[in-house]
Amino acid sequence: MPDTFEHIENLPLPEDRYSDRELSWLSFNNRVLDQAKDATRVPLLERAKFLAIFSSNLDEFFMVRVAGLKRRIDAGVAVSSNGGMLPGDLYEAILERTHELVAEQARVFVEEVRPALTTHGVHLLGWNELTEEEQTQMHELFTERIFPILTPLAVDPSHPFPYISGLSLNLGVLLTNPATGNQQFARVKVPSILSRFVKVTRNRYLPLEEIIVQHMDEVFSGMEVMSHVTFRVTRNEDVEVEEDDAENILFAIEKELLSRKVGRPPVRLEVEDSIDDELLSMLTRELDISEDEVFRLPAPLDLTGLFALDGAGSEELRYKNFLPKTHPDLAQGLDTSRPADIFTALRKKDVLVHHPYDSFATSVQRLIEQAASDPKVLAIKQTLYRTSGDSPIVDALIDAARAGKQVLALVELKARFDEQANIRWARKLERNGVHVVYGMVGLKTHCKLMLVVRDEPDGLRRYAHIGTGNYNPKTARQYEDMGLLTCNPIITDDVARLFNHLSGMTQDVNYRRLMVAPDGIRSGLLAHIENEIINHREGKPARIRMKVNSIVDEAIIDALYRASMAGVPVDLWVRGICGLRPGVPGMSENLRVRSILGRFLEHSRIYWFENSGQPMVGIGSADMMHRNLDRRVEAIVSISNRAHIAQIGEILDLAFDDSTVSWHLDDRTWTPVTTDAEGNPLNDIQSFLINRVSSGRH
Repeated sequence: MPDTFEHIENLPLPEDRYSDRELSWLSFNNRVLDQAKDATRVPLLERAKFLAIFSSNLDEFFMVRVAGLKRRIDAGVAVSSNGGMLPGDLYEAILERTHELVAEQARVFVEEVRPALTTHGVHLLGWNELTEEEQTQMHELFTERIFPILTPLAVDPSHPFPYISGLSLNLGVLLTNPATGNQQFARVKVPSILSRFVKVTRNRYLPLEEIIVQHMDEVFSGMEVMSHVTFRVTRNEDVEVEEDDAENILFAIEKELLSRKVGRPPVRLEVEDSIDDELLSMLTRELDISEDEVFRLPAPLDLTGLFALDGAGSEELRYKNFLPKTHPDLAQGLDTSRPADIFTALRKKDVLVHHPYDSFATSVQRLIEQAASDPKVLAIKQTLYRTSGDSPIVDALIDAARAGKQVLALVELKARFDEQANIRWARKLERNGVHVVYGMVGLKTHCKLMLVVRDEPDGLRRYAHIGTGNYNPKTARQYEDMGLLTCNPIITDDVARLFNHLSGMTQDVNYRRLMVAPDGIRSGLLAHIENEIINHREGKPARIRMKVNSIVDEAIIDALYRASMAGVPVDLWVRGICGLRPGVPGMSENLRVRSILGRFLEHSRIYWFENSGQPMVGIGSADMMHRNLDRRVEAIVSISNRAHIAQIGEILDLAFDDSTVSWHLDDRTWTPVTTDAEGNPLNDIQSFLINRVSSGRH
């Protein structure tokens, strides 16, 4: 093993040292599918939900990543991927692997989940499985609620093939005119405003398209229905905006959203496996879809509809109910059900909250709501990347502005697939007196920051929240995230200067407790990695641990390889894409990669450097991806409280403990590890944390 950093720095790394990000993403979605297959640890309705998540994930993958790859191929761009594959070869590999995955998803649904649902009294029915009374009920529903909103579109010399909107579920119908004998095609869009699975009676569900199919004679009165099939098209839905200046970002986004509705090229066609050759030939021709881009699947298509089963069946078919608890440092004395005055609590000590175990409502949301109503609060500043409908966060900002406080909301309009919602929130905020900033030209504002300025007896004091997750009360119950609540003047000064940079375009980008992208995170992390290598060489304690959603940045990966080659232990907890290859002889023997998926989506980002026994630990919004480090405003805050560092250390210890359920990455192969050598089930880290909070421990 080389014994000097200089030697390590000069050692050549193999050209094939990266895994391709797209194929790695498909491996991540396969881990999601593993959850749907896990009958031992995952309750039945949760398995159905994981099937829906798998489908939803794949939709976005095709709309964005595959669409972008096709665009490069069509433009003749022959640049290899980070894994060394040319665009055409990568595209073929993606389609081949995706066909395998969706075939396995269909098998799991047809052979495992659907029969198990039936066994437990939750029925996904076909029309012929309905009772006579239920069929009558569905006839009435069709007449009163469905037929009035259907718009059948026929194709003939005066009616061209209709535009099929992305992700819409459609019925393709071949018709014959009895008078002329002529055949023609028609399309009926299944209304998305109605429930995908219609509740017939308690725990008995029927796909909406089955009701429409049974009434085709009414839809096409006077015509003879020869055949029909359900199909679904995925289109390029990524927003591309040319930004001339920040003033025009809002209008550019609105224009681009309008263009989504027409002219977006298809990238995938899903059809029922019963489709006849004539219909399939016509669809592929009209949509300009190749054979490899066609996915034949058993009905029903679009398993995202399984989200509709959330309220079905008995409680034993779901995860046990869990209510987040108020963090002990934010509770009112012994009555932990009553939140304390948050400003008083934060003047005593910083608080590290861990959602969803710690309540978002009585911590982060409580800070903004109390600030809005407190007459001593003079100003509130906040970033909004994604939030929810009827958001109490937005309402609190409006209340504060109406009360005369200075309120700044930095709304990121380019948050993918939330652009329209964010435009609505931005305009609502503006109408109510909030100062709204739409981000910086060429950058997405992805950092999660809140700043409150309060007039107190000893002068103005600032309070801040720096988090890893969005200010969204709904996802805060489903996503695992961390956040630091503090009035530490060094940190709040950093946050204030970052807000000034974002809203006023100041050029002060020097911070004491924050690392901020695009200028400082990559360089800061590289410096920490190099320091660990030097410490190891000098015999001091050295270790690197990171928890991220994805890691593909080549500079960071190469630095971690060199740390491993120098003998530094490197542990990575990666939920999604991993472009790094652990366990490769001579390059990454000292590197471990784990992935954990479960009830909650692991979303926090943690950076731990042993630093000669005085750990440097940070949490923040940044993943190790080019977009985060180069094209987004991200923030990582360093944690100084020893109790907080110990808390984070315990979580990392649990994740890498051999007794914890996880997926292990060896080179490019992920392996689920759920039992020990004797076949005994391993522990689930999320269940452990739930039980600890539920029992009153923290």
